[in-house]
Formats: sequence, C-alpha cells, structure tokens
Amino acid sequence: MLRDITIGQFFPGDSIIHRLDPRFKIVITLIYIVMLFSGGNYLCLIVGAVYTFGAILLSRIPVKMFWKSVKPLLPFLVITAVLNLLLMSSGEVLWKWKFLRITEDGLNTSVFMVIRIVLLIMGTSLLTYTTSPITLTDAIERLLSPLKKIKFPVHELAMMMSIALRFIPTLIEETDKIMSAQKARGAEIDTGSFAVRAKNLISILVPLFISAFRRADELATAMECRCYHGGEGRTRLRQLKSAPRDYIALAVTVLFLVGVIVLGRII
Repeated sequence: MLRDITIGQFFPGDSIIHRLDPRFKIVITLIYIVMLFSGGNYLCLIVGAVYTFGAILLSRIPVKMFWKSVKPLLPFLVITAVLNLLLMSSGEVLWKWKFLRITEDGLNTSVFMVIRIVLLIMGTSLLTYTTSPITLTDAIERLLSPLKKIKFPVHELAMMMSIALRFIPTLIEETDKIMSAQKARGAEIDTGSFAVRAKNLISILVPLFISAFRRADELATAMECRCYHGGEGRTRLRQLKSAPRDYIALAVTVLFLVGVIVLGRII
C-alpha cells in the first residue's frame, strides 16, 4: 500500500504544464487554493473541478496517479465528513438516534467539504508532479529573494523545503522495506488488537528514525565534501525565464478565480 503513495514524486514529461515557469506554477497554485475556498456553493466547486481536470489532462499524467495522492488521506476525509455530518444541527433532520442526528445542512456540508479537499489535493499535487525538486528550489528562492534585504535565509529555506519533498518518497520506500522485514520476523503489524498493533509500531518507528538520521548525516557530509556554503556565489544549470504561455496560464487562472467569486456572490 505504501508503494502507491505518490506524494512528493516528480514525473518527467514534455507537456505544456511541465514547460511552465516554476515561479508561475507556484503563484498559480496559490491562486488555485484561494479559488477553491472563495466559493461556497456546488456551482463554484464545478468550476474548480473543470479547472482541475483540465490542468490534469494538459499535464498528460494519468488520473490514477492523482487518485493515489488522495488515498493516503482517506482516513482524514472520512473523519472530516463524519464530524461535519454529526456536528451540524441546522436544517431538516434526516436521521436521529438518541443524541446523534443527521440534518440536511450537515449532509450538504459534509459532501461539499470532502469534494473541496479532494480537488485541493489533486490540484496541488500537480505542482510536484510536474516540477523537479531542483527547479522548485530555484523558483522558491527567486520568489522569496526580496526577503534577502532583511537578512532572511531564503536559499536555506528553499533548500530545506526541496529536500523534505525529495525525501518523502524515499522514506515511504524505507518504511515499506522495514515493515516487510518485521513481518518476516513474525511481527503482527496488520493483525491483532489495536493495542498489539500500536505496540508493534515501535519496531517500525525506531529503525525508520535511525535510517532518517543516517541519511541526513550522509547528505550533510556529501554537501560539505562538495564545498556547499549556501546560496552565496552559487551558479545554476538552468536560468528561469518566463514565456507568453506562463502569462496566459496565469491569466486563465485569475479568470477562473474571478468567475468563482462572482458565482459565489450571485448564487
């Protein structure tokens, strides 16, 4: 199951989404998040869904990859849906048992929030799926470059974010290997009572933390051997340059945002 997790992975390609300037992709992603949370009705969500799936089709990445990015968060989605379903007391009562009740407003809010979160995950995953970690680091550093005037460690922050994204798939793979090894030794990870499984998680977490610290130490040593001293005097293999397609993509995203805001106020 862990092998199906695609968070932080990069899928090389030559689609129009891949060729967009990463700085514009970050700004577009932020506008996209604002767009999803600007509308409060289903018509606004439909507009957001059209934008999301249109971008996915243009990226030429299979839709199943985006579904894999949603699967790890299914427990969170279920909890969100149940809380909204049971805690909303306004509206017509559809079902009631003792102190528990499901109302029409609670059902609508629950479905609405789940759809919004799914679109949010799928849309934001497009950023890491179509942008390499190195390019993403350069883009974050360029966007935050004005903060250098106040001595803010922009390059170090961008590097840490990029390394964190890069090592998510690695740690997931390492976790899968550790779980397989512990199962071969007879550990009951997927079976037994909740207390037994929680106790057996220690046999996974301890080796995982040791492996993570070892990888961090090896990475620090490798960077020191290559005379890495931060962003000062650092050269780049590729220079970030904007193109007309970047401005068109930004304009289209802003139009969708304006459309969602207008629909949210009219309806």
